[in-house]
Amino acid sequence: MSPAKKNSTRRLVNFYTLVILAVASSLVACTSDYTPKPKGYNRIDLPSQTYQTLPQEHPYTFEFSEHAKIRPDSSKIAQPHWINILYPSLGANVQLTYKALGNEDKMLNDLIEDARKLTSKHQIKAYSIEETEIRTPQGDVAAMFELQGEVPSQFQFYVTDSTTHFLRGALYFRTATQNDSLAPVIEFVKKDIVHLLNTLEWREKK
Repeated sequence: MSPAKKNSTRRLVNFYTLVILAVASSLVACTSDYTPKPKGYNRIDLPSQTYQTLPQEHPYTFEFSEHAKIRPDSSKIAQPHWINILYPSLGANVQLTYKALGNEDKMLNDLIEDARKLTSKHQIKAYSIEETEIRTPQGDVAAMFELQGEVPSQFQFYVTDSTTHFLRGALYFRTATQNDSLAPVIEFVKKDIVHLLNTLEWREKK
């Protein structure tokens, strides 16, 4: 065989070898399992759960987190004794609204209905709403609503002595972080809310 034919044959063999390797590589890439990396979230350092007594003169008192601050509600619709429990380091806010009942059964029923309506407004984004009713150590009736999903308020509640006082609360976060990553903070503040309910007392007894 002449040198020219040998070179031509060698080039042809090299070409086919490269084609075979390319096809084999593509087959391996297509059949290998792809495992996506788990979604990472920023670490959130939670403070200790220690409490202090509400210092202001309101018709109610309770214990709240030592890492939170009390601020009056400054919205246009705010009424007396409406306050915010702010968690500066967590971006969380528990809004509290208060109503004096004056032994009016209709007002109590209306307030309970309003509380349920405000919770149900989140049904569009919530994939579940779990309601729990408890009786506090002081004998008051409290209802808690836990919302699952990308909702603006993940936990709401109301508590009443049924004759004189009605207090409603809602947890909000001033952040665009998804609720999945906020889960530890939500659980942290929920425990504070349960502690609030368990230590709640009305200054004016029924």
